[in-house]
Amino acid sequence: MKGRIKTFLLCLLVLLRVCGCGSPAMEVQSEAAGGAPGYEGLVYERSLELQYARNFTVDYYEGGYTMLTTTMDGTRLLVVPEGKKSPVREDGGEKVKVLYRPARDIYLVASSAMDMFCALDGIDAITFSGQREDGWYIEAAREAMQNGELLYAGKYNKPDYELIVSGHCTLAIENRMISHAPEVAEKLESFGIPVVTEYSSYEEHPLGRVEWIKFYGALLGKEEEAENIFKEQTAILDEVAAAGDPSMPEEAGKTVAFFFVTSGGMIQVRQSSDYVPKMIELAGGAYIFENLGDAQTKRSTVNMQAEEFYAGAKDADFLIYNSAIDGGVSDIGELLDKCPLLADFKAVHNGNVWCTTNDLYQQSLSIGYLIGDIHTMLQEGKGQMRYLYHLD
Repeated sequence: MKGRIKTFLLCLLVLLRVCGCGSPAMEVQSEAAGGAPGYEGLVYERSLELQYARNFTVDYYEGGYTMLTTTMDGTRLLVVPEGKKSPVREDGGEKVKVLYRPARDIYLVASSAMDMFCALDGIDAITFSGQREDGWYIEAAREAMQNGELLYAGKYNKPDYELIVSGHCTLAIENRMISHAPEVAEKLESFGIPVVTEYSSYEEHPLGRVEWIKFYGALLGKEEEAENIFKEQTAILDEVAAAGDPSMPEEAGKTVAFFFVTSGGMIQVRQSSDYVPKMIELAGGAYIFENLGDAQTKRSTVNMQAEEFYAGAKDADFLIYNSAIDGGVSDIGELLDKCPLLADFKAVHNGNVWCTTNDLYQQSLSIGYLIGDIHTMLQEGKGQMRYLYHLD
């Protein structure tokens, strides 16, 4: 009996949501000036200029309406100003998802976006987390969960639908893994909850990832703050570029291997087309593997046997150990315990071995700083670092 009552209440909540503030369709009429789609009931004003990002667009319409589009899958999200209605037609053509400001009660599964919400002072817009408290390296997220302001609502493939619906969730921001569980997105949307996938990891340029701060700035109505944050990151890249001295070619092109040792003894490295090799290049170095992997697969990593890694990377000038999965290592001895073959590497003999901090991959706004850190490393570690530390 209790189970039937629980199911009835959940269905009632869904019915009320769909009837009251669902996401009806909006008809695309024509292409507006500047290449942005035109919609019935909306008058195009302008589009946000993007420097590096290619996987989203932001278009502005009269009356304060904002259209966010993720170009990888064509999802469109209309952000409606506070106190206004959505100019939609129930019998429209192409569907557009709708979010009403102020943005609130968001279900955030894409953990890489949390750093951006925090930087924009927008963490209060998130109520539901796809990460447990002990999975967050971002202090503000941990504190919010400790205080009960941020609730664990399940992973991408097993959300707590009852909690999410009863908590009046207005938007689900998923990571790429949702493509493996399309039925979850369908069910969330059947409850009247728009679903948007975060595609920052598909950006070709490292700063394209950082530029997603503008996506969330437009969602929250904090475009100016987002622009200032982005400029801080691009300024670091400009400083690194200005620091290059063409009269000292011996300081340029030093080779770097970026890797991780799996629990099975395999070596995980980045594909040559990945953003990490691009960051090494922007910092003034050269990724040790020039043509590794298949860029068409969109995979970030490749696993290889330790002997294969030895053959390809033993003469690298620098080694960077990726701490993202196992939390990193504290010294050379600990690293050699994981892979004894590393003892013969040039970088180990020369004392040029570094490790990333384990919070790096939740710090989406770390890209500029990490490029600066790698540049400092290539200059023999002369300067303060944020996301790299030396292994003695």
